[in-house]
Amino acid sequence: MPALYLVIVAALVALIAYRTYGAFLAARVLTLDDQRRTPAHTRADGRDYVATHPLVLFGHHFAAIAGAGPLIGPVLAAQFGYLPGFIWLLAGSVIAGGVHDFVILVASVRSGGRSLANIAREQVSPLTGGATAVAILFVMTVALAAMALVVVNSLKQSAWGVFSIACTVPIALGMGLWTHRVKPGSVRGVTAVGVVLLLAAVAGGAWIQRSPFAARLMLSEHALGITLMTYGFVASVLPVWLLLCPRDYLSSFLKIGAVMLLAVGVIAVNPHLHMPAFTSFVKGGGPVIPGPLFPFVFITIACGAISGFHSLIASGTTPKMIDRERDILPISYGAMVLEGFVGVIALIAACALEPADYFAINARPEVFASLGMAVRHLPALEAQVGEQLAGRPGGAVSLAVGMAQIFSGLPFLRGLMAFWYHFAIMFEAMFVLTLIDTGTRVTRYMMQEVGGMVAPPLRTWKGVAPAALFSALAVLAWGYFVWTGTVSAIWPMLGVSNQLLAAFALAIGTSVLINMGRARYVWCTLVPLAFMCVNTLTAGWMNLGVNYLRPQLAAGAPTLWRAFRLAPLAAQIQCVVTLLLMALLVVVLVDCLVRWVGAMRPREAAASRAAPGAPRLEGAPGA
Repeated sequence: MPALYLVIVAALVALIAYRTYGAFLAARVLTLDDQRRTPAHTRADGRDYVATHPLVLFGHHFAAIAGAGPLIGPVLAAQFGYLPGFIWLLAGSVIAGGVHDFVILVASVRSGGRSLANIAREQVSPLTGGATAVAILFVMTVALAAMALVVVNSLKQSAWGVFSIACTVPIALGMGLWTHRVKPGSVRGVTAVGVVLLLAAVAGGAWIQRSPFAARLMLSEHALGITLMTYGFVASVLPVWLLLCPRDYLSSFLKIGAVMLLAVGVIAVNPHLHMPAFTSFVKGGGPVIPGPLFPFVFITIACGAISGFHSLIASGTTPKMIDRERDILPISYGAMVLEGFVGVIALIAACALEPADYFAINARPEVFASLGMAVRHLPALEAQVGEQLAGRPGGAVSLAVGMAQIFSGLPFLRGLMAFWYHFAIMFEAMFVLTLIDTGTRVTRYMMQEVGGMVAPPLRTWKGVAPAALFSALAVLAWGYFVWTGTVSAIWPMLGVSNQLLAAFALAIGTSVLINMGRARYVWCTLVPLAFMCVNTLTAGWMNLGVNYLRPQLAAGAPTLWRAFRLAPLAAQIQCVVTLLLMALLVVVLVDCLVRWVGAMRPREAAASRAAPGAPRLEGAPGA
């Protein structure tokens, strides 16, 4: 199967969906209106609420939502073949992920930039708000720790990556100061200078990698962990325009540029997809993902199609920087379909490898030996990149090899396999790092808002002191797992917990549409919500036996309960947290359903709208 066909179809689907379904959502479902003042203007404080140029904000938002998910998820899902992942990346990003991100961002903008938990409390009930807050805090902490570990594992042998990424901090500080203090609003000129300096940093990193200085930048895992925690704290406390937003904006050029170059490489080289459309592992028992195609392909791809984490960004930093409502569509729906395209490119890079080589990289050596496969080009690839590639699961290494193969196949770039491999490792680390700064800031917002539910004075506590306090708490929460390394024990549940959070957000988004008098359009959120509930609840339950308690069941434990009692503490934590999130989702769904039925009854709906103090979003009837 020529890869060119997939690239063309993916690009056309993304463009057509944005111009049609995206426009429908903006014009008919939520009716964006530039006459409404956004929180960036009504609550401007120069720190968190800052009206931001749409291109800069798009860069920040895309950099924040596009972490490891759209890169690693599709690579791991390639175990099932190229077709299941390809279809879900396109359909999911258009019908589910794009709608999810758009509705939540509009809801947050029109409620003053509030978080998802506070929107849930005001639009549904305190019960749903509390359940959502618990789910968010857990998912954010574990997700940030897991992403930080991805960065640590990518950079611990990469002087190139450490140097290039470190250079983005002073470059971003200069860009922020220039556009907000020296020459406000000057985006084009500072962008050009910033991109040139970024490219110089990338080129300088390549030289550093081969120089005597490389040893000084080969940091230990703990040193990298401390550095990441320090950066996350500083980026969360400083004004958003000074470091976080310009660094994410700058990083987005490398992210999008590398993906576009890879797409050009696929078009020019047109590699053959050696992975079949469907493999023999669709029924389960695979060496990378032990579960069957349904539901595990969906929770494995995760962020490339729909992500609950996106709802936290869409109700965290981004709504506080929206200048005009017209900017919401490209920043939310546009970024999501672009992320789906990124996922397709990553899938192609993985499927261009020989199946035996792919499984040899992504499976443990003893597991690969049991498959009876013989590697094809792996020894030659290892010689070209100068590293051992076999037995390095997780998806990052196989993605880097696939990207390097495509890049080195371009004219005038042949023979640079090692260069492109190390570039891809650095690219992956930078891709993920932008999630750390934004995620820490969002967790800071969330902790203060949840604290405000218990102690109302916390809601109005402003300034550097609360920013530093809650940033420190957020960093300590995810930093603990990074320092101890225990996050690897709960990695298997990240996919399902992320998708469960997306179901929370879609249920809350449906309530928002009903409360705004847009009940005739609830199918936009109800259809993906129904699928996500069936898919994620099934996956959560199956994860108990397929992943968490698999060794105990294989050893002869007769029941899940007996296997749970025999399992180590880490596996027990996985089971308890997964079941807790599933139970919270059921509670939220039942609570929402009761209120939807009540809202659909004309008399009760009128009474609700007339009730003093009833929660209102701008744009609702009578608002």
